[in-house]
This record gives sequence, structure tokens and C-alpha cells, in this order.
Amino acid sequence: MSFQFQLYIDGQFEAGAATFPSVNPATGQAWAQMPEARTGEVNRAVEAASRALTDSAWGGLTASARGKLLYRLADLVERAAPRLAEIETNDTGKIIRETSSQIAYVAEYYRYYAGIADKLEGSHIPVDKPDMQVWLDRQPVGVVAAIVPWNSQLFLSAVKLGPALAAGCTVVLKASEEAPGPLLEFARLVHEAGFPPGVVNVVTGFGPECGAVLSSHPDVDKVAFTGGPETARHIVRNTANNLAKVSLELGGKSPFMVFADADLQSAVNAQVAAIFAASGQSCVAGSRLLIEASVKDEFLARLVERVARIRVGLPNEMETEYGPLCTERQLRNIEGVVERSVNQGAKVLTGGKALERDGYYYAPTILDCTGVDNAESIMTELFGPVLSVDTFSSEQESIEKANSTVYGLAAGIFTTNLTRAHRVSKRVRSGVVWINTYRAVSPLVPFGGSGLSGHGREGGFAAALEYTTTKSVWLRTSDDPISDPFVMR
Repeated sequence: MSFQFQLYIDGQFEAGAATFPSVNPATGQAWAQMPEARTGEVNRAVEAASRALTDSAWGGLTASARGKLLYRLADLVERAAPRLAEIETNDTGKIIRETSSQIAYVAEYYRYYAGIADKLEGSHIPVDKPDMQVWLDRQPVGVVAAIVPWNSQLFLSAVKLGPALAAGCTVVLKASEEAPGPLLEFARLVHEAGFPPGVVNVVTGFGPECGAVLSSHPDVDKVAFTGGPETARHIVRNTANNLAKVSLELGGKSPFMVFADADLQSAVNAQVAAIFAASGQSCVAGSRLLIEASVKDEFLARLVERVARIRVGLPNEMETEYGPLCTERQLRNIEGVVERSVNQGAKVLTGGKALERDGYYYAPTILDCTGVDNAESIMTELFGPVLSVDTFSSEQESIEKANSTVYGLAAGIFTTNLTRAHRVSKRVRSGVVWINTYRAVSPLVPFGGSGLSGHGREGGFAAALEYTTTKSVWLRTSDDPISDPFVMR
């Protein structure tokens, strides 16, 4: 293990209270040592962020100056994308062809919020009282705890860090204890960009002594979390201590709806992207295929044939299309769920087992669950490459099945009927709907869900407002003395 990462607290790189190994999922072998932040390190990070919030080096900057720092960070991210991608691929097992392109695009998120920094305007209120002027002053919400998972972590941190810094907040960014290397390396870019000490702090560690301490800290004003519902429940309970604002971007069990009039080959390619890209390790994975019964056989035949041509390989080779899962725990969980679904009546059309090679590889899997209402794979977010198939016979039935879940994050609709696309997209319960495409993102577009998929939105202009609060300022313009002090004005 030749790599040793460090925490970044108050403008300084430092060792943690302890270290722990990080495993390369393609080999199953440890490749780096990660620093573990515990209560002391987390407290110092929050204290540094709290000081920086009002220090003149940050609190005294103009909004335009904050934007220039973000522009500088964007340029550094773009230049460092190859190095960051290599680290992410080693640490998470995501294929290099995706980490390279995704991290390069992350720079656009920082540029977008750099441009917003001096556009977060207050407003004048034409108040209904004579001799009064009232305006709203928009101010940073305060210290932000940004907690992100291992998958797409540079992207998931950018949609929090970008708007938070544009608004003038300070941030303690907690990387997942699973594969935190890319964010710990990203801290070096923050340092190089010239952000004042304490404005951005990057830590990683385990639940009780890191995540729980951070989310419940009395000086934290907002928690922005991406992850699973169970961890989110802990975070919500923790914020009862500090009454921090909370935004939650959680998981999904997203329907991928294919109507008989769709361009079937295009839908096949999109379905492959929706569930097998990133080995299915995406919160928006289109893991429930709902196919109109009349074209089920044709569509599945094309899909199985296309899946057979997916190039499985080492994730650091550019020709590889499909790599390992991030952790052995994921692999074992998926094996168990698939086995139980088959026992409940689901039919394996392809895959259904771990691949016989080093690392945590699980075969791209399609389960025909038609008529099997209790198949566990239909209801459970697996965070892996398992597609559950069901059919529908009418538009109404497709909507009912799409909405038959506790999640509400994303949906895909494939049809050439424009009026149907409008009708169905309006009635499907999800925060994001893709029509005749899937898994597209942009810094200009809000992203988020409802139900067990969380609440709040990331991306777009409105997300920056979530990191602000308003102050109402009243100015009495009359020079006459106040006449009656016992009457509300």
C-alpha cells in the first residue's frame, strides 16, 4: 500500500486519530491507508468552519470574490480530472471511462455556482406603511455539514459545496468511509485554489464518532446528505439536537417504462445505461423495467443479446464497460436478494451469480418477475446490476405499477406518442422524469425526489437559495419623533 491520505482541517493536512485500509474492488486487496476522523477531529473541523464564517478573510469577501475562487477551483478540477479519476477507479471500482468524463464535467458545476455567487440578490418590499422602507438581505445559512456516499462522490459533493460556497457558507465535507480517496485528494485542490482556512474541511470516518458527531454538532446550521434511508433517519434524529436544516437525497427503485410504440433498440440501449452503467451503483438506476406486454418478448430478446456483449474487465482499462461492485458486502447482499427472488418465482434471464474472477464482480442480471408480486428484487433498492421485469397492458396500469413503491426519485418513459409522454410524465410520482433518454444531468437542472427518496433539490439556481436565509431590514424614514411607544407600528 503506497498511498497515504490525510484529513484537511482548518487549512492544514493532518493524520487522523487512526488509519484504516481501503480495498481496490477489482482485486479485493488493500491499496491505500485512509485517515479516520473521530470526535476530536470533527469538533475541530466544525470549530474552524464556524470561525471562518465571520472571519474577514471569508465573511468579508464580496460575492464576486467568492465566485472567482469557485472559478479557480473549477479550473483545477478540470486539470486534475485524470488524477482524480484514477484514484476514484482504484478506490471504488468504477470504470475509468466513466470517472474520467464525469469528473471533468464536475468542473461545470463549480463554474455554474461561481456565476451565481453575485446573483443571490435581496429584494425591496413595498410595505403597506408610510415612512417605512423594508428590504430583504440574503445571507449564508451558516456552517454546512455535507455528507456524501462513495459513488459519484465528486459530483455529489459539487452539488452541495458549489451552492454553499456561492452563498458564503462554510463547509465540513464528510467523505464515506468506503472509498474516500477522491475527496481527500480533492481537498488539495481546495487548498491550491486559495480558500481561506476553515472555509472547506474534508474528513472521513465511521458513524458514531464521525457522522453522528458532525450531524448533531451545535454549531452546524444545515446538513446536506446523500445516502440511504436508514442513515438518513439517524441524521434526522441527530439534528433534533441542533435544529439544523436538512436536505436528503436518498435512494430509488426507478421505473423504466417502455410502450409498444417506442423505438425499441434505442430503449434497449437506454435500459443498459440505466441499470448496468456503473454496475448499477446509482441512486437513479432504472431497476424496474415495465414493458408493454405485446412487445415484451421482442424487447427482452434484444436486451439479453445486448447485455451479452457488455465488456467486463478491469476498471482501469479504457475499453472496459463493466466493473466490480464497490464492496464485498454489496456483493453478498445482492446474492441473497436474487436467491430469495428466484425462490419466490422470479426467472433468471441472464446473470444471477457472481463472476469467477478476482474482486467483487456480479454478472449483469435480468429477472423476469412477471406475475410475482412478492419478489424481493422488485421492492428493494439493491444498488447493483439487477433488473426486475414486469409487464403492463394499459397506460393506466403502467402508471399504477410505476407508482407502486415507497420511492420517488426518477423514472424513464419510452414512447413516440407525444401526448402520452406528457400524460404519463405528469402522473408518475418522481422528482426526475426522462423521456426517450436516461441518466442525463446538468448543473442548470434541479435533482431530487420524494417519499423515501428524500426531500429538497440539488442543482439549478434554487439550490443556492437553500444555503441562504433572509434578514428583514426596516428603516423608518420620518424625522418626526415616535409618538406612542405602546402601539405596534
